[in-house]
Amino acid sequence: MKNTLSMNFVSTILVSFAALLPSTANAELILASPFTDNAVLQQGMRVPIWGMADANSTVTVKFDGQEKTTAANAEGHWQVVLQPMKASAKPSQLSVNSSANNQQLLLSNVVVGEVWICSGQSNMQMGVNGISDIKDLIPASKNIRRFMVKQTVSFKEQTECVGQWDVTHPASAVAFAFAAHLEKQADVPVGIIQTCWGSSSIEGWMPRDMTTKLPHFDNIMKAFDSDKDKRTKIESILSKPKWDRRSDIFLRTQPNIIYNAMMHPLAPIACRGIVWYQGEANGNNIPSMLQYGQSLPAWIQRYREEWNKEDLHFLLVMLPGYAKGLKDQAAHPAAESWAWMRESQMKALALPHTSVANTIDLGDANNIHPKDKLPIGKRLALLAATDVLNIKAKSRGPVMNRVEAMNGKLMIHFDHAAGLKTTDGKPPTGFWVADDSEQWTAADATLDGESIVLTCSQLAKPLYVRYAFAGKPKVNLVNEANLPAYPFRNDTFQP
Repeated sequence: MKNTLSMNFVSTILVSFAALLPSTANAELILASPFTDNAVLQQGMRVPIWGMADANSTVTVKFDGQEKTTAANAEGHWQVVLQPMKASAKPSQLSVNSSANNQQLLLSNVVVGEVWICSGQSNMQMGVNGISDIKDLIPASKNIRRFMVKQTVSFKEQTECVGQWDVTHPASAVAFAFAAHLEKQADVPVGIIQTCWGSSSIEGWMPRDMTTKLPHFDNIMKAFDSDKDKRTKIESILSKPKWDRRSDIFLRTQPNIIYNAMMHPLAPIACRGIVWYQGEANGNNIPSMLQYGQSLPAWIQRYREEWNKEDLHFLLVMLPGYAKGLKDQAAHPAAESWAWMRESQMKALALPHTSVANTIDLGDANNIHPKDKLPIGKRLALLAATDVLNIKAKSRGPVMNRVEAMNGKLMIHFDHAAGLKTTDGKPPTGFWVADDSEQWTAADATLDGESIVLTCSQLAKPLYVRYAFAGKPKVNLVNEANLPAYPFRNDTFQP
């Protein structure tokens, strides 16, 4: 797969773009939805610009000293690709001209910088106003812009969405905290495309063709398609100008139709990657959480195909601490808890160009919508800086490298462990050990340079360790950058 757009890929985009736009006889010159005044264009990569015009008319796009000309096809679709540009906060004008009736479009106040799509469910959607330490970032954030995609659904893949670029911070607390700290790290304008909806499952953001890769999704879509009453209800809700809360929840908890309306219209906009904060809706039981470990990597690969960009980066937010609603999950490592979901999220790291922001020290045991969003934004920005922009910084906490058994003890060796310490000066917490009996016992942990030594008086020969493997574990292990150690287990026991 190449980063440049293949002719087949462009053809597919243009053909699909036709389906829901007006007839091209004397067609109005149109730019695709993501291109409005105040837009941010992605630095350092080829930038597709596309839209509609009269069939077979000549379309010319000018920006930043570049001039690209193409012909609209028989259906009126056109696309040009700008060459990579350097970041610039200096506002410029983007012009689009059509030979048909000398039509012209002018976009003002366009800049070049880092563009990221921020998506997910309610914890991505949670607003800035209720979180004071994130509101405090507003005065210093001068080069941040947002594009908010209107929340809606569609039975078919759409080519347009409702939204516009605004010179203001993202409404999402996590997206804003991420953008504010990324702007500081990279010193470039940051554009956030916010497309998220509370309660949505990952299946809600899946293209229908993923049924061929995920049998569980195939079953979901077959049940959805066969439910005529559900379709009628969705159509009825969409026909109304305003939805009540019950209708809103009903729409956002359906499979596929969110993707059709809120993600598909964005492709193939040039962007660095996608920030994904989602998983709560899939974390209701063990089978669902384990399935996520297969669904998430497949979903990432499918989006990269959609964008025709194999290095489209995914920044994933690990689900933070939470202990309400599932039995005994606050601390015990064998309980049914979000520990299994976090392990599934970490499986995405087997793919290149992925990062996971560790939140194991955050969250609220009794609130699925915790307010400690500022550290999440900071950690996401650090990962973007180091993993994508090649900026030197410490962006990860300790990551387990190997477990060594010796003389009735276990020694845990870590990467990213320089300055290994605890936040409170006490012994490390959150470690449990077991032998082949699968009976887990709390371990005594001591620091040993950049390693941890575990002992347990109840086990003569401990073999396995689980760290922070619980719904809301008590953890205090960090490195010199005060970034928390990632949860892990070295056993292969099944839940």
